[in-house]
Amino acid sequence: MRALSLCALAVLLVSSSAPAAPEPPWESVGFSGMGGMYSPAISPVDPKLIMANCDMSGAYLSRDGGVSWTMISGLQLRASTRCKPAFHPTDAKVIFAAQGYVGLKVSRDGGVTWTLLEGAPRELCGEVRIDPGHPDRMMVGEKSGAFLSTDGGKTWLRGSGPNGEGVAFHFDQSSPADARVCFAATAQGVWRSDDGGKTWASKVKGLPNTEVKAFAGGSNAKGCMIYVSVTASAQGGRHVGGVFRSSDRGETWESAMGAGINKETEAADAWSMGPVAQYTDLLTTDVKPSAVWAMNTNTGVRVPHHTACFRSDDAGKSWHATFYPDPRFKEFNVEPDFMTLADGQFYQGLMRCAVDDKNPDHVVVLMGRAYITEDGGKSWKCAHTRKVGEADGELLWKDTGLVVTTTWNYYFDPTDHKRQYICYTDIGYGRSTDGGKTWRWSKESEQPKWRNTCYEMAFDPAEKGKIWGAFSSTHDIPNANIIGNYHKDSYPGAVCVSTDYGRSWKPSNAGLPDSACVSVIVDPKSPAGRRTLYTSMFNNGVYKSVDDGKTWAKASEGLGDPTNMRVCRLALHEDGALFVVITARRDKATRKFLSPGAGLWRSKDGAKTWECITASHPFLWLKDFTVDPKDSRGILVGASDAGSEQQGGLWRTADGGATWTRIGREGPQTFGGYLHPKHPGWIYMTLTEGAPGAGLWLSKDDGKTWTPMKGLPFSNAQRVVVDPDHADVIYVTTFGGSVWRGPADM
Repeated sequence: MRALSLCALAVLLVSSSAPAAPEPPWESVGFSGMGGMYSPAISPVDPKLIMANCDMSGAYLSRDGGVSWTMISGLQLRASTRCKPAFHPTDAKVIFAAQGYVGLKVSRDGGVTWTLLEGAPRELCGEVRIDPGHPDRMMVGEKSGAFLSTDGGKTWLRGSGPNGEGVAFHFDQSSPADARVCFAATAQGVWRSDDGGKTWASKVKGLPNTEVKAFAGGSNAKGCMIYVSVTASAQGGRHVGGVFRSSDRGETWESAMGAGINKETEAADAWSMGPVAQYTDLLTTDVKPSAVWAMNTNTGVRVPHHTACFRSDDAGKSWHATFYPDPRFKEFNVEPDFMTLADGQFYQGLMRCAVDDKNPDHVVVLMGRAYITEDGGKSWKCAHTRKVGEADGELLWKDTGLVVTTTWNYYFDPTDHKRQYICYTDIGYGRSTDGGKTWRWSKESEQPKWRNTCYEMAFDPAEKGKIWGAFSSTHDIPNANIIGNYHKDSYPGAVCVSTDYGRSWKPSNAGLPDSACVSVIVDPKSPAGRRTLYTSMFNNGVYKSVDDGKTWAKASEGLGDPTNMRVCRLALHEDGALFVVITARRDKATRKFLSPGAGLWRSKDGAKTWECITASHPFLWLKDFTVDPKDSRGILVGASDAGSEQQGGLWRTADGGATWTRIGREGPQTFGGYLHPKHPGWIYMTLTEGAPGAGLWLSKDDGKTWTPMKGLPFSNAQRVVVDPDHADVIYVTTFGGSVWRGPADM
């Protein structure tokens, strides 16, 4: 994290012609979408009411059909990526949703407040399903089967029969309410109950296998049609599996892989998700059970092998593709977002979908983006970002509130505060030239080669528009995905330089190793045109340049340990003290944290030599630090629990590391502590991952007491930046919830 180094402090303290301060409520800033999105649902009462979840704990509601979204406070509900929520069939204010992976919650005020349903199953998956003709009857999927409630979720009974991870359910509306026929699909098969869920029987006759991927049912007074997708494969050059239907309540199944659907048995190109399309989601409705949607993995990027969102209006006897998001193909019918327009192509992914139970033409698709059709797939509108204009040959964008990306730093250009920058995971970086009102994303030819993540930027103190950036193809450093060995950490990265305010970038990496670049800083006292810069290269150490970043040399004498050079953020104090944090390694086999090399390190001679200043308190998993701009001996570090070592919290030294004192602990993983430059004694503490409550805390008495800032809706807070022109406004970067702008005080 940007400890308040000299360069960062300059950004915060420089004054300029300032825009009006924003209103006190918290609001998201930057781009939206472009991260993992899951588990959508549409209200059958109010079709404008839509819910979506992301893989970084955020849950979202749209009340205007996807035009805008509101993040539900993490203090009320945490997202579930494995279980679709359910809207009540007659009361739009009632919503049931999984609380992460540990229970079921209900909202009775349209999603503002949520209450945990005691006694409900905990490890939910698949979906929550409500009987539209008898709303007190509900089913939910669980890790080992299916659960039924007949009293609106007050009590639950595990179905005796359905085994395996829950997938989806259906209540047959052609059967009597007091003897409802129910269907339960799990990853191991399909079951039917003829007595309202008391007893169950397997119904898989005619299926080539029972590896269920998706299930859907539709029924009304005219009858019942159910659909199931099982694992598809190529057997002797013949397509086997895929989508099946039953019109006799599961007594027999027949293939619904009619003409028009993808039945290929070989991959069409190197970008295929597999040689055989898998149908991972099925949708149908009670109003028209013969209309069914089948969402596929692709067998190639080009039409007709692409992710197509197949639709059938005759129960699967014939199909047609509806989703053509790539502008390179003539069928193109999807409103493009900033990445599609900048790169001239669409990047396909796994689709998660929902249908309006009252309108089979109304479908929402999530795949790191959000798209909605209301005309049966003839056209699709973009619901995760919004184009608002064009300037200087670039498109201008605003977020819709569906903010699901990680942000590492937020910067104000020191020469022009209306120019603002966000360092992102997944999309690299964003730029604003109008004080954060709209955002720009550079075209592919202008972007760095390593554009997945931009961790940090450093601004030349004299040359306007000159910026160095730390770019990487490895994301999530230093959070649990990397420290816990859940993600590969050896993807490349480099320092890049821009001379046009970040619009375009060129490599500035001669002499650097091919590893993730996490931090870059500039010495403002070095001569213009021959700036001294430092960068941290994850797994390799610290490197130094004395020629404006043209060439680099290793500067890690005495730093870390030969077995651990997991260097992260750097900071340079005005007195010349240089700091870098190194996180511990975690053994893949034993899961134990290994101490060699870990800690906060300091150099007093321009990175010629290094010393560990946390030796008196050997921290294993540090995330970020802040150095007091007035005294480099005063330092705050954010630490996380490391296995049995309960080190998590905000720690402080006032004597350059000789002694350390924990001044705050509100969860197992503290990211860092950040000083308010206008209010002595004000410290912000951020929690990232595992925060039991609020992710942002404020102390006004130098760390003696702490108060949660509950207005911030996202719980994985990372870094805090104070608006240089409005001391009552802060910006908070987050691990998966973009940037939030809000009041500096509670």
